[in-house]
Amino acid sequence: MYELELHKIMQAELLRRADRQRLIGAARRARRSARRSSRQEAERPVSTGGGVRQRFTHAA
Repeated sequence: MYELELHKIMQAELLRRADRQRLIGAARRARRSARRSSRQEAERPVSTGGGVRQRFTHAA
């Protein structure tokens, strides 16, 4: 009987650990995707009206 109770306690502890690890992984993925999306937004072109050709002349 004692061994069965120990088994149930250990099983419950392992389930809690697994849930905590899943939660940590989900938080890491959310932070990573937020960083990626903010980097993409920060790297947008400043002006979209014409590009490089209108700003510079051709070299001789």
